[in-house]
Amino acid sequence: MSQDSFYSLSAETLQGQPFSFDQLRGKVVLVVNTASKCGLTPQYEGLEALYRTYKDRGLVILGFPCNQFAQQEPGNAQAISEGCLINYGVSFPMMAKIDVNGANTHPVYQHLKARQKGILGGTIVWNFAKFMVDRNGQVVKRFFPTSQPASLAADVERLLTA
Repeated sequence: MSQDSFYSLSAETLQGQPFSFDQLRGKVVLVVNTASKCGLTPQYEGLEALYRTYKDRGLVILGFPCNQFAQQEPGNAQAISEGCLINYGVSFPMMAKIDVNGANTHPVYQHLKARQKGILGGTIVWNFAKFMVDRNGQVVKRFFPTSQPASLAADVERLLTA
């Protein structure tokens, strides 16, 4: 696939609106599969802090709720949205709930996993796995679910100044 293939992807927002990745050209993008009832859920706070620090310089964070890990994202779109906003003040784009593994893997995650395999091949192992995409649409790094958002700041800074 060409480097433009990331930009040919799309998803649906939590509010049910189409979201074309073409609008992400020239941005550094962090894609995260999220869950509201996980021990890692407090990472929303760190993700929001990272987003607020760098959004004006070109960082976009995309949250993809997923219920595939111990059913830790059971809510509907409204419950997910309210939880993100009320509990963590999330202002970065949240997408509709998707599958990140298996037969119904969303095309965004097919793309990400094909380019950054991870320790178990192309499988997402838990909530809050993170993928970083550079300004040219290249998937350049994959982070463990336990990687704290603040620890990604140096990578974000490097990609924003590249």
